[in-house]
Order: sequence, then C-alpha cells, then structure tokens
Amino acid sequence: METEFEKLLQENRVAVERFVKFKIPVGEAEDVLQEVYLAAYLGFDKLENRDNFKAWIIGIARNKCRDRYREMARELELVDIESVPEEKLSIGIHGISVQSDVTEALGELSDRDSEILRLYYLRQLPQADIARILGIPVGTVKSRLHYAKSRLQKKFPERLHTKKEEVIMNNTLNIMPDVIPAYKIEKSPLQPFPVRWEEMMGWFIVPRLGEKLSWAMYDFPEKKKTEEVAMEVTGKATVHGIEGVEIHATEFDPMEANATGDNPVHRTFVAQLTDTHSRILAESHSENGVRKLYTFLDGDDFLDNWGFGEDNCGNEVNLAPKGIIQRNGDEITCTGSKNVLDVVGRYTVTIGDKSYDTVCIIDIENYNDGVVSEQYLDENGKTILWRRFNADTWAIGKYKKPWSDLLPENETITVNGNKFVHWYDCVTSYIL
Repeated sequence: METEFEKLLQENRVAVERFVKFKIPVGEAEDVLQEVYLAAYLGFDKLENRDNFKAWIIGIARNKCRDRYREMARELELVDIESVPEEKLSIGIHGISVQSDVTEALGELSDRDSEILRLYYLRQLPQADIARILGIPVGTVKSRLHYAKSRLQKKFPERLHTKKEEVIMNNTLNIMPDVIPAYKIEKSPLQPFPVRWEEMMGWFIVPRLGEKLSWAMYDFPEKKKTEEVAMEVTGKATVHGIEGVEIHATEFDPMEANATGDNPVHRTFVAQLTDTHSRILAESHSENGVRKLYTFLDGDDFLDNWGFGEDNCGNEVNLAPKGIIQRNGDEITCTGSKNVLDVVGRYTVTIGDKSYDTVCIIDIENYNDGVVSEQYLDENGKTILWRRFNADTWAIGKYKKPWSDLLPENETITVNGNKFVHWYDCVTSYIL
C-alpha cells in the first residue's frame, strides 16, 4: 500500500526534479535528487502540516543544491563561496557565477515609491490601471507618482527621464504596418548555414539586457494586422534562484488565445539565455483584475503555454540541419512524430524592397499541437518571416469546419501526408 510520503512525493516529484535540474549541471542532478528524497524521507515525521509538503521539499532541494555548490566551488576553485550571500549566488546547468551586487536605483527607494514607479515606467501601465491594482483613487496615484519621482530625482538625478515617452520603448509602440508588406520566398541552390537562434520561441525577442522590438501578426488572405506586440527587456530577475532577465510585453488587440479581459494586455516574462537554450522561466499577467503568475515549476499549467523542450529546457539556439525533417516544395516528411524542429533549406526572402539570405526552420507541433510553422532566420539569427499552418482538423470542435473550408484561398502544405492550411504570418520591427 502506498504510504502518505510516497503519495505526496509522487504528486510533487516533477516540481522537485525541475527545480534541481535547472540549478545543477546535468551530470550532478540525479545524485542531488537522491539526497533530497532521502533527506525528505528521514525528516517526514517532523513535518507537522502536510499541506506544506511541496514548499518543504523544495526547501530541502535548495539546501542540497547549495551543499553541492560548495563542493563544486571547492573542487573548481571558482569563487570563495563561503563569502557570497545566497541571494547573490547564481548557479545553473552551465556552472557557477556571482551576480553583480550593484543595486538598481529603484531598489534603493522605499517599497511604496519603488512599487508605483515600476508600475508606471517599467510595466508602462496607465494611471487608471495603477489605481485599480493598488486600490487607490487616480488622484492619489498622481500625487504619489509626483513625490516618488521627486525623491528619485534628488537621490539619482541622472537615472530618471522626466518624460514617460522617453523611457517606454523609445516610440516603438504601434509601429508595425497595418498590412503586411508583399513578400516572395525563393529556394536557394546554396547549402544552409549554421545559425545561432537566441530568440524566445513564439515571441521573437532575445532575452538579453538592452533588447527590444515590436512584432505583429497578419491574417490571410486579408493580410491585415490583427495584433501587435511591443517588447523590451527591462532588467535582471531571478526565479527560484535561476538568473534571467525580465521582459515586458504590451499586446494591442490581442487574439482570442492571448486575451485576458484587458486591451492592451500587459504581460511580464522572466527568461534566460544559455550557451545551448533560450527558455522562459516565468510568465505573469492580469486577468479580469487578478494577477496570475506561472513558473517553470508549475507543471502542465506552465508547459502548455510557456514551456518548450524536455524538462522545460527551452528551444535550442545552435541550429544546423539534422536530417529529421525533409522538404520538397509543399511536401514535408519527418522521421519523428511531432515536437521536432529542423533546418530544411536555404531561401532568399524578399520583403518589400529588401532581400534576405535565410535558412528555413520547420517546427512540427513544438509551438502547439496541430500546428506547423515555417521560420526564416538570417545569418544573425533574427526572424525575417514566421508563417503558421493549422492541421486541417485543428480545433474543429470550436470552428465546426476544416481549415481548408474556412480558408479555401490559403496555401496548403502536407506533413507526412496530412494537410495543413496557412493561417497567419508574423514579422518584426527588425525588417523595417
């Protein structure tokens, strides 16, 4: 008969494994996990509130990871780890590093001042939205902003612009054209080049300080803009001790799948770029006035929307043809079943009056079940054009018809003999 400990461990095993595997190099993680499980088993009788099991065992995992950090530091002589506060330590699957101890200007203000300035400048929220979030009148928001800015200017006069429009996105909001520029895709006789693709899958921004861009999606056959997103990396952030960057996204006229009850939608990501992967660590947004937060430890609630790859490792950044996917015109064959991505050829993409030498990446159901995408990357690893195709029966319970009937004028491709219908495209401000 399964014991209470075994039942609780089984319910939370995935979260524990994700936590450890995000913090510890692959070859070390299994040993640390065994230490976590043994310590939890031996100490289980001392856990008075069994509802706290997940937080309790994650705490054990954190301590065991830190023990392993100390061993690794002594072995590799990388850093005097005993002198480094835990919150300053950043250790992941690629080794040990120490975060900068430079405190951002906002972090040196009172919580009250920092909160309202972050909402206004970094998350770009209107004063009415700030009033709703904080539960105070708009007039109070205005006065608190005035005094918070004054205190920040006195303390750090060089760190604050007085005009909000100079801070937020440098006028990159609503810059994408209303109609997608005409484009042409031509197969190149040249061999595809290897490329480093650092963008967050599905969001086109590179999770690195200083990055920002806008992008838009365009329905076909009308070719009109249906949603525009402005994104900017706003600073450093950590999730469960994993260091990354915070990214703010503002979605104008969001499509149904992205809708939260607000327009525009303000969404915040924490993401990380490593030598091998680009991955999302956390996402948060408001939905009908309630702030929701998802992290890589949240199982299917996170994976279904924001996680990619085994154990949420993210999308590969170093791409070259693997031979998994083959393309011959509109016919695509794949030796795997789904959740695969490969370079399938080299193409010249002409958009408006500009031509780009690109490689084409075919993604089969990584992005979403029943969805295949073409993504054309230039030698800088930046997306020139992204095209989505739906399986003919995708979401047929909702739309009541196959996509070949819903969009009879649109292009079709076949993947292992199954029909997929072109739905929409995305381009970014990189091509403007």
